[in-house]
Amino acid sequence: MKLLVTGGAGFIGSAVVRLAVQRGHEVVNLDAMTYAANLANVASVAQSNLYSFEKADIRDRAALDRIFALHRPDAVMHLAAESHVDRSIDGPADFIETNITGTFNMLEAARAHWTRLGKPETFRFHHISTDEVFGSLGPEGQFTEHTPYDPRSPYSASKAASDHLVRAWAETYGLPVVLTNCSNNYGPYHFPEKLIPVAILNALHGRPIPVYGTGENIRDWLYVEDHADALLLVLEKGALGRSYNIGGENERRNIDLVRTICALLDEMAPKATPYAEQITFVTDRPGHDARYAIDPSRIRDELGWRPSVTVEEGLRRTVRWYLDNEAWWRPLLDRQGVGERLGKA
Repeated sequence: MKLLVTGGAGFIGSAVVRLAVQRGHEVVNLDAMTYAANLANVASVAQSNLYSFEKADIRDRAALDRIFALHRPDAVMHLAAESHVDRSIDGPADFIETNITGTFNMLEAARAHWTRLGKPETFRFHHISTDEVFGSLGPEGQFTEHTPYDPRSPYSASKAASDHLVRAWAETYGLPVVLTNCSNNYGPYHFPEKLIPVAILNALHGRPIPVYGTGENIRDWLYVEDHADALLLVLEKGALGRSYNIGGENERRNIDLVRTICALLDEMAPKATPYAEQITFVTDRPGHDARYAIDPSRIRDELGWRPSVTVEEGLRRTVRWYLDNEAWWRPLLDRQGVGERLGKA
C-alpha cells in the first residue's frame, strides 16, 4: 500500500514509518516538525525509494489537499498530535488546534480524496489515539472498547474529541475508518520529556530523577515497536468502523519502573553510588490519573495479536539504546521545555 503517515517524525509515528518501509509499503511522512519531531528518527529508511517526506501542518487544509492530490495514498495513518499532558496543562490551545481542528482537517481532506477516487472500499483512515480518553481506573478493572469516555486533562479531552470526530465521519459520510487506543509507549527515539527517557538521562547526568507524588500511579507499558506492528495489522485487517485497544500487558507502578531503570544503569553504566539514590519525589501533576490498564481481548481474539516484548526486556533494550545513542539525544536537550518541570498550574 501507499500510506500517508501523519506525525511520522515523532516517536510512535517514526516507528510506524520504519516498520512500514521495511515491510515494503510506500510511505509518505507528513510532519510539521514541531519541537518533538526529529528526522533522525527515520534516517534508517530515508534513502529508500519507498519513502518520501512532506513538511506540512495538519492545521493547514490547503497543504493537506495538495499532498493528497500529489501522492494519492491508499490509506492514512493519523498519528500527528500534541501528546504531553504537562504541556497541555500549561498551554491547552495547541492541543485543541492540533488534535481537534487538525483531525477535522485530516478527515475532510481524506474524505475529499476518497470521493475523488470513487470511494474505493479498500481505502482506510486509521486514527491512532490513547487510553487516556477513558479516564482513571481504581485498583481493579481494565479499559475495554466499551468503556465510557472520561478524559481528565486538556490532552486527553482533545484526543477524546478527535475520536468522536472520526466516528462521526464514519457514520455521517461513510468514510472507512478504524481506530486504536493504546497504553503508554516506550522505547528507542522517545523524546526526552516523558518518564522513561527523563529517568535515564537525569540519572546519567547526576541530576534528581523526578517521580510525581509517591510514585504509586500505575501504567500499562507497551514497547513502541510492538505498537507499530499492531497498528499495521489493524490497518490491514481490522474491521471497518471498529476500535481496538492495544496494550502491553505490562502494568507497573511508576516508582517500580524507575527503580528498574536505575538497576539496569547500575549494571550497564556503573558509578560510585547507586542511581536509585537520585530518585526525588516531586509535587504531583494536577488531576493525575491513578491507573491505566488495557483489556486487549478484542485485538487478540479477532486479529491474533499480542505484545512480544515484556517490560523487563523492553526497558533493557531502551536503556542500552540511550547509552549507545548519545549523538541522537544530546541535541534534543536544548529544545524548548526539555529539562523543565511543566504542568504545575
